[in-house]
Amino acid sequence: MLEDADFILQVVCQDRKGIVAAVANSIASQDCNILESSQYGDAITGRFFMRIALSAPSDMTAEGFSDAFTPVAAAFRLDWQLHNAKQKKRAIIMVSQGGHCLNDLLYRTSTGRLPLEVTSVVSNHTIWQRRAEHDGIPFIHLPISPENKAEQEAKLLSIAEEQQVDLIILARYMQVLSDTLCRKLDGRVINIHHSFLPGFKGAKPYHRAYERGVKMVGATAHYVTPDLDEGPIITQDVSVVDHADTVEDLIAQGQDTESRVLARAVKLHLEHRVMLNGNRTVVFK
Repeated sequence: MLEDADFILQVVCQDRKGIVAAVANSIASQDCNILESSQYGDAITGRFFMRIALSAPSDMTAEGFSDAFTPVAAAFRLDWQLHNAKQKKRAIIMVSQGGHCLNDLLYRTSTGRLPLEVTSVVSNHTIWQRRAEHDGIPFIHLPISPENKAEQEAKLLSIAEEQQVDLIILARYMQVLSDTLCRKLDGRVINIHHSFLPGFKGAKPYHRAYERGVKMVGATAHYVTPDLDEGPIITQDVSVVDHADTVEDLIAQGQDTESRVLARAVKLHLEHRVMLNGNRTVVFK
């Protein structure tokens, strides 16, 4: 049904009676039709979250809808955003040496399963240059060292601004972004990592998990914040490990799970189904 939507409306406010009715009446009064509607009231914080996908008359503009919706937003003190559902988001994909997430994202994008325009692939290695260029995507090599990290991050910011990207996807990019960069890109960077953290930090986590006899491998996709790997979680998943599985089996399962979880998180973000609730997220399926 989302392919028929013209706009996605997101609403956050203090919960009170009449919000849903007022929003729906405003939409109907503009001759728009609600295709999807999801809402959630957090009993602990008292915050109310709402996402609506709607179709609109052919001559309806975002500015026109916003002008008519503003009185309702003011009356209920809504924090709201209106998104063009027909416009693909632009993204940079960053990768280091492991290419499983990159390849999965490029495939899903090329087949239309992700409503995404990849403006470039950025890497601190050149391993995946031919893969990106095969798809006609510019490849940018930004090698990182302690001495040039600030300079390279400044280049990354410049590239993101020049390419007018909405999102940066860390598809197993094995460099820690600085606190300054995280703050400048707040809410615009999604990362993926294995779910062995914090138990198996550092190098070769799958080998140490194998030695420990873990019974599942998982992955976590989250927004990037200055707190390393502790940003608001978008989605997670696991796969079961058998006693007969080797280290190589664990790694293969982990890579499959990471690819699947990252793609799911990106899709949820692109469809504006994720809303921040402090350090947690509200995710409308």
